[in-house]
Amino acid sequence: MERLRKFLKNETGASAVEYGLLVALIAAVIVGAVTLLGGNLQATFNYIASIVLKP
Repeated sequence: MERLRKFLKNETGASAVEYGLLVALIAAVIVGAVTLLGGNLQATFNYIASIVLKP
């Protein structure tokens, strides 16, 4: 029983797991934003490129 208590109290490595989850969440948000806004961004960059490349 004492081993179980020690195991449950031990938080070694918890920070690494939390940071990993945070990085995964941020990556998911970035992928979602790029997916949703990708078409609009491409249209905007094409418009800017057409203005810049006009003779």
